[in-house]
Amino acid sequence: MKFANKFRNAVLIICVITAVCITGCGNGSDFRKIVFTTGFGNDEVFRIEDSVCSLQEILVYLINTQKGYENSFGTEIWSAETDDGTVEAQLKESVLAKVAQIKAMNLLAVEENIELTDSETSLAKEAATEYYESLSQADIDAMGGATLDTIYRIYAEYAIADKLYAYIIRDINPEISDDEARTITVEQILIKTYSLDASGEKVSFNDSEKSAALAKAKSIRSQLIEGASFEELMSLYNEADESTISFGKGEKEESFENAAFSLGLDEISSVIETSDGYVIIKCISSFNREETESNKVRIVEERKKAAFGEKYDAFVDTLTKELNEKLWEQITVSTDENVTSSDIWEVYRKYFG
Repeated sequence: MKFANKFRNAVLIICVITAVCITGCGNGSDFRKIVFTTGFGNDEVFRIEDSVCSLQEILVYLINTQKGYENSFGTEIWSAETDDGTVEAQLKESVLAKVAQIKAMNLLAVEENIELTDSETSLAKEAATEYYESLSQADIDAMGGATLDTIYRIYAEYAIADKLYAYIIRDINPEISDDEARTITVEQILIKTYSLDASGEKVSFNDSEKSAALAKAKSIRSQLIEGASFEELMSLYNEADESTISFGKGEKEESFENAAFSLGLDEISSVIETSDGYVIIKCISSFNREETESNKVRIVEERKKAAFGEKYDAFVDTLTKELNEKLWEQITVSTDENVTSSDIWEVYRKYFG
């Protein structure tokens, strides 16, 4: 059971990262809008303007990402099916999106006059040498015969992308108040106003059923006003998956959030109508300093990513993108058990932090 849960989580993670790139913003370079299949060299996977991605580069990314997941979830994960195809297909799409974004960011870096210093170039070469010398012949073969220069190019382009991101968000450092970043913890009693059909989809109650649910919620609220224990009634009646939840502003629907953040410690709300049903909540923690400070950091990073994404997306929309569809379809995850490399980014962080 534990392995099954880990397996499902891995599938979910890989599906999610399909839309996530180096900075967590933007949508990568969408090759599905413009596809050309002629005029490519034998090992050219895609072009963005005059920037070319080789088969060796894609395979270096793919192998390292693949082996990282296999170390935790096993090799059988790649044949698992999702709504959008196999997990292997999802992995390939995530790698394509990541490499495409790095290539596009390097083109934007040229416009912004961002380049590596001599010392940074030396670091990239040292990192490439360390990583390349750690590879077995099986690793190199699986990477399409990647060379030391292949690894150096990957590290150098990644470092430039990092510098570009830091440059664009350099002046973004908003002040976040305690109230904006505040996290609260509540207990809840939810009376649902929907059922699930055979496929697990929500089916809303009819008016009569909703009226009965509201009457039940009001009855519970009356018992609480008369002094009944919230915890006891919660154990009897709560239909939510969780009884106790913590959240910050912007994480719940408006009616629930407005009611929650207006409560004082140990105060109980009135009956609140939400998309899932009628809910009554009790505030059990109105402020947590550690979580609030953590939220401030998260909010600042989200605003930085949004600012970068706005500039990046506008730039990418102007670029010509070409995918070698025939070669791309031939690329698969490695099945050679002698291929083990998964630490390319660990080596990168060792040199670039």
